[in-house]
Amino acid sequence: MARSFDNRSHPLICCQWSLAAQCVKLLDKRGDLRIFVTSKCVVGGEQVCMPEEQPIERAREDEHEGKSPSTQAGEFVREEMEHIREGEHGARSPEQAIAIGLSKARRAGVELPPPKRGKERTKRQAKRDLAKGRKGSRKKPSRRRSRATKRALKREPRRSASKKALSRRATQAARQRSARSRSAAAKKAARTRKRRR
Repeated sequence: MARSFDNRSHPLICCQWSLAAQCVKLLDKRGDLRIFVTSKCVVGGEQVCMPEEQPIERAREDEHEGKSPSTQAGEFVREEMEHIREGEHGARSPEQAIAIGLSKARRAGVELPPPKRGKERTKRQAKRDLAKGRKGSRKKPSRRRSRATKRALKREPRRSASKKALSRRATQAARQRSARSRSAAAKKAARTRKRRR
């Protein structure tokens, strides 16, 4: 459960974000470091939000464990679904929500190849995202464009991240695969589980 602190009434006087540690570092009057894992913090009477878990860190952990790029990208997709459920923004369909997560993953440096099937525009965008992730350039995004994107997504429904919508999407995706492909994936999952134990 998230805790809140008000630095006007609490002895903790200095608040500093630590994204790598996924927590809030607070120094008290004696200079002792106190760490609280939190999602929300009240600093100076103003509420500041912070992600509970950082998908970049989780994706790096997956990479160190030797997991596939699609598994690493799954962390970003999961975060996107959480954003929609929390009401930060919406999505027109589960496919759009997944596409946003995959785009973020590629831009963060996950080596997820462009889809083999699909529209040319989608493939082109995936290649562009992948190139940006490899380059690692941290150019500041356009504030006007970001605001316009956020406003457009806020108008979209929240039901696209519901369990029912995601279950329907998973069933559709499974139907598109052959029985042989599904069987091979299940066997690989069983092998991986054994190896981890």
